[in-house]
Amino acid sequence: MMAKSIRLDDKFVHDSQIYAKANHRTVPKQIEHWAQIGRVAEDNPELPYSFIRDALIATAEINAGATEKYERRKQPD
Repeated sequence: MMAKSIRLDDKFVHDSQIYAKANHRTVPKQIEHWAQIGRVAEDNPELPYSFIRDALIATAEINAGATEKYERRKQPD
């Protein structure tokens, strides 16, 4: 991945700093987070923000190996 320099509005950067601090992220990671949510929202306009957020968290958990295989319970005979 190649880093790129871009110009951003000062207010947007300031808001990013606030949200980044609150979410324990760097400013670039906060902006990437917002961009990722925006991309998913544009591709899926019917999905609410909460669903998009939860799907991104679930994907991160899977990628981190923080999940267990689901096994269906057997019905007693």
